[in-house]
Parts: sequence; C-alpha cells; structure tokens
Amino acid sequence: QVQLEESGGGLVQAGGSLRLSCAASGSIFSISDMGWYRQAPGKQRELVAVITSDGSTNYADSVKGRFTISRDNAKNTVNLQMNSLKPEDTAVYYCNAEALTSALPNTVRYWGQGTQVTVSS
Repeated sequence: QVQLEESGGGLVQAGGSLRLSCAASGSIFSISDMGWYRQAPGKQRELVAVITSDGSTNYADSVKGRFTISRDNAKNTVNLQMNSLKPEDTAVYYCNAEALTSALPNTVRYWGQGTQVTVSS
C-alpha cells in the first residue's frame, strides 16, 4: 500500500554533490521516521541518515558534516543532500519509511528500489 519512489542518483566526480529525493505514496495514515541506507557490493546495508517526524536527525559517522537529510511532512518526501562526495560513498542508496496504513494495525518499514550513486576519483 506504500510506494517509495527515489530519484537523483548518478555519476559524479570526487568532491561533487548529488541530491537524492524520495516520495512516499499510497494509503498512508502516518509516517514516523524516514531515512536513507546504502549498500556497496559485498558489504552489509548500513544506515546513512534518518529523520523523525519532528525533525530529529541522526547520521553515520562517515557522512557527518557532508550529508544533510530533510523532509516535507505535507508532501511525504525525504531528501538527502550529499556534498564533498568521496569514492567510498559509492553504493546503492535506499529510501525507507516507517509507516502506518489502513490495512494493518501496526507500522511497517517500507523500502524503495534503490538508486545507484557512483563517485569517481
């Protein structure tokens, strides 16, 4: 009942910037936290950044000071501004949202299909 549509991935040189966006749609009653994860080949998926409904944020140590997460509650969107990109940021980035729908009495974590971010040196 909830779809997460991501956009903004691509190829960028080291030191450059990208802005990822994710829009949630469907039979949404409410959304608590929204965030971004990433996964590189051969590695486990890791949390990049998360933002709660009241605007509280948390970042992975590796991206602090370079990435900024934001959201628009009215539009059910979340963004990730990525600056000073490094080759080690190369990964598939996934949007996620903890949402409550009319179909289930409990919240469920939903995932986007992922968008590739490649940073060249």
